[in-house]
Amino acid sequence: MKKFEPVQGRSIPMNRADVDTDQIISKEFLKRIERTGFGPFAFDDWKQDPDFVLNNPEFKGAPVMVTGPNFGCGSSREHAPWALEDLGLKAIIAPSFADIFRNNCAKIGLLTVVLPQQDCEYLIARSEELPSSEVVVDLASQTVATADGTWSRRFEIDPFVKHCLLNGLDEIGLTLQEDPHISAFEERRATVFPSTIPA
Repeated sequence: MKKFEPVQGRSIPMNRADVDTDQIISKEFLKRIERTGFGPFAFDDWKQDPDFVLNNPEFKGAPVMVTGPNFGCGSSREHAPWALEDLGLKAIIAPSFADIFRNNCAKIGLLTVVLPQQDCEYLIARSEELPSSEVVVDLASQTVATADGTWSRRFEIDPFVKHCLLNGLDEIGLTLQEDPHISAFEERRATVFPSTIPA
């Protein structure tokens, strides 16, 4: 997992509440065996509407999404964060997230930022009115700000999640930090515990 660096760019105004994981990535795309390549299928049903925000070329490649409350509700499918990451997102801002979805995002380095409803509404309206406007998401300082410096808010995040994201540590990375202890245990294990390998 890559270390999370400050993100600056346009933000996709997804002005909807209760966006569930089946809307993010439909079940028919879950047959793929790879973890990558889900981005083109994100919000596939909604893309059939020409006015859907992701059909607007102004937001192509935008690294931030601002959305409504309870984002990522529904089933616990890991494919939803994978699809959003593959879409190019680095951070998602919402008034609230489904817990399992938020945890799945943290495991792949996708930052979820909780801001009050009125702040999310402000950022959504700003992006709708001026798609070229940019926001800056800085995890180290726990701030979201407009790139022109006229607006800024601080957000809270679990210290352990912050540590993992800033240091690029997924579950495997966390385990490998203990490699000296694991190796030392393995070296002496045969002298402490009986062998389980048939003679």
